[in-house]
Formats: sequence, C-alpha cells, structure tokens
Amino acid sequence: MENITLLQLSEDWLVEATLEQMQEAMETGQVTAKQLVLMYLHRIAAYDKQGPQINAVLEINPEALHIAEALDAERRMKGTRGPLHGIPVLLKDNIETGDHMRTSAGSLALANHYATTDSFVAAKLRAAGAVLLGKANLTEWANFMSYDMPNGYSSRGGQVKNPYGEAYDVCGSSSGSAAAVAANLTALAVGSETSGSILSPAASNGIVGIKPTVGLISRAGIIPLAHSQDTAGPMARTVRDAAVLLGALTGVDERDPITGASIGRSYENYTQFLDAESLQGARIGLDRSFYASWTEEEQAVVEAALRVLVEKGATLVDVSVPHRDDETWGYRVLWHEFKTDLNAYLAKLPAHLPVHSLTELIAYHEAHAETCLKYGQTILLEAEATAGTLTDPEYIYALEKDLYLSQADGLDKLMDTERLDCIVSSEWTTAIVPAKAGYPSITVPAGSIQSRGPVSLVFTGRAYSEPTLIRYAYAFEQATKHRVPPKL
Repeated sequence: MENITLLQLSEDWLVEATLEQMQEAMETGQVTAKQLVLMYLHRIAAYDKQGPQINAVLEINPEALHIAEALDAERRMKGTRGPLHGIPVLLKDNIETGDHMRTSAGSLALANHYATTDSFVAAKLRAAGAVLLGKANLTEWANFMSYDMPNGYSSRGGQVKNPYGEAYDVCGSSSGSAAAVAANLTALAVGSETSGSILSPAASNGIVGIKPTVGLISRAGIIPLAHSQDTAGPMARTVRDAAVLLGALTGVDERDPITGASIGRSYENYTQFLDAESLQGARIGLDRSFYASWTEEEQAVVEAALRVLVEKGATLVDVSVPHRDDETWGYRVLWHEFKTDLNAYLAKLPAHLPVHSLTELIAYHEAHAETCLKYGQTILLEAEATAGTLTDPEYIYALEKDLYLSQADGLDKLMDTERLDCIVSSEWTTAIVPAKAGYPSITVPAGSIQSRGPVSLVFTGRAYSEPTLIRYAYAFEQATKHRVPPKL
C-alpha cells in the first residue's frame, strides 16, 4: 500500500477489509487506527450523509480520533490488547456510553440524555482496545412504538435506507447497525435483539449477525424492551469478525444476574470454533414452511443454498418448528415487561430530562405530535394499558406458556426427538421461537434475489450452542462466499 493516498485507501482497501487485514496493516505500519477512523468518517460523509444517504449513523463520537491516537501510541509502546485494538465500532443508540455521545433509543424525548457511565458492552469494547466510532440509527424504541412505523425510522434520526437499494426493507430495529456494516461505514457494529432485531436487519443487509443466548452478554446500560428476551449481539461482514466481537462482549456482570448462568459456558475466543469442514456429519433440522409462500425464483435461491449444506456433508431433516401460531401470548409478555422495565429505566434518568415513566413518554409524544408521532404510538398505548406489574396473572400465564412451549416442549423436545445439532431456515421469522426461549441464532448471507435483495440462512440452536452455530455458519460461508458489497 505504498504511496496510496488516504482517500484511495478508503475506496480501494478499506471496503470489505477484515479485522485480520486491518490488524496486519496496523502492525506493519501501513495504516494507523487514527487513519482507520478518518477513512470510515470519509465514507460516512460520502455515502451516509450524501450520495445514497443511507442515514445509518446517528452520531459520531467526538473523542474517536483522540482514542485512536492513544491506541496507536499504546501499540508502539506496549503492543496490542488483542484483535480489536484500534478497530472502529458503532453502537446502536440504545447502548449507553459514558462520554459525549447521547443514548436516546432514537427518541426526541431522550435527545439530551447523556449517560454518566458506560454500559457493560461499551466498557468491554474499550477494554479490548476498540474505538467507539459513534451511535447507529435504529427503529425507534427498538421497534416497539407503533405497528405502522417503518423499519429503520426514528423521530430523532429519520429513515435508514438499505444500501442495496431503497426498494428493499432495511428491517429492524438494529437497522442502522446493519446498514452501516453492509456499506462499509464501520468495521463492526453492536446491535440488540428482543425478537429478530439483529437477525432480520443482518439478513436484509447481507451481513453476519449473531443473536446470542440471553445471559451471554450483560444488558446493563442498555435501554430495555423485555428482560426475558433482550440481548446485545455482534454484527459484521464475516463470521470470523463476528466471532471475534462476540468473545469480546461476554462476561459475568453483577448488574445483570442472568450472566451468572453463562459461567463455564462462555468463551473469550470464539474463533477457535471456526472449522470449514464442520458440516460433515451434522444433522440439521429444516422447516420448509417458512419460505413456502416465496416465488419459484426465490425458493430456487434458498434450495441452492441448502444443497451446499448437503454437499458439505450435512443431513437435512424436515421438521416443523413448534409454537408459531399464538403470538398474542408473546405480545402479552412484551407489553408487561416493556412497561415495567422501561419505567424502571426512565425513573433513574436525570431530573432535567422530560420523561421519567411510560406515562410521561406518551404525554410528551402527544404534546410534540408533529415531530414525535409521524407513525403514532399504538404499541406504547397497549403497553401502558397493562397492569404494569409482573404479578399480573395474565403476564405470568403468558410467560409460563412462552417458556414451556419454546423450550421444554419446543426446541429442546424437537432437537432431542430428531437428534438435531441445530435448525436452519431461510427466514428470520424463525427467530420468534428461539427469542422466547432465549436461545441463540446466527444469520449468514446466502445469495440475493432481485425482488427482495440479500437472502440469508439462519442457524439456530440450544442455549449456549454458539460454538456449534459458528462452526456451521463459517463452513457455509467459506463454501459459498455469498457476501457482495453494495454498489454505492
């Protein structure tokens, strides 16, 4: 890369650069962390705010260049902290950072909310040597505000666009995180998921997304939706890069008791499970009903991807994923937990902010309807109408039903009966069942269709089966290399 200008680097080298390539370039002195930040800022200016105006980046960290310079100095004097040293990362705008960036969930009501401390996720990234580049736009309130709100829209940030074309759904709610990674506006991003909010935008934007087991990553410092299903997770362009980021985010946190269940079942290095031949002998469940309504052309792309699994040695077993027909019960859980969890979060915010409860949030929206209620707040009103306590029999019965039908009598029973290593699908809506169970999934690019854009395969497994899912996702990725950058 001798005599290559910064601008040329940003266009010719940075596009699709992996973490390994970035680290090699920094180790050999060809690029610095500061230059990486500048190159990504250049692309944000060129493609996020001009040109196609993807609108994925909500805010830039004013300290990013200074952090990068300090990390460059540390590299020279002490060496690196690991594979994330000097790597720019975007955080979804519901993840707190104790710095000069805001944490608003895309809401104008929290547009002046500056957290005083880092979330667990932000602290882990800083410790790993990552550069917190900025905050990513999202579907407001993690897509739990209105049924009419389009994916990727927030009142504070506006509409995120799919970099593969405006006609394609960007999906949500980690839409900005996914679109930014897809368009090479950042090396990595962190999203969050309750039910499909990492997997669906990752799939629709042609990247890799990991929705980990609930408990693998602490939720402390993340604006909540529902504590029984919420989790943060990595978004990247390759399985290897996603595995690196996943390892950096794991750990036990006393502020989030569920992380105690990960002891002995989590890893700091998930790249040890990357095995291009791991599909040999794998037994994988397939529910074809999830794409039965697709066109013949669309189904052909999916079937071609599935044939690769067989060619690599896997056995596909036709199954029917349970508990897909009574989503009302699932919403009852979300309504109750959202009201309880959000009230607890808002109550602790500084007094100068305008909202400290769901009631006040709804009232704020009504008072600022022109800017805050473009698509209404139906879901917020439904949540407000619940008792708002976790002693409500309706909530308890719904939670019990969700857990039993998704875990013991659901995925666990199915995988035991059919002796499955995991389940695969072409449709992110398979995330609904494992979301209720708190089980992990990973989505990997599997091709593209003119009518709908990128298509992915989604691998799902039991609790803490991330090593198995990473193995299979990596093997499929290496056999196909379907990831293609958008033409910006």
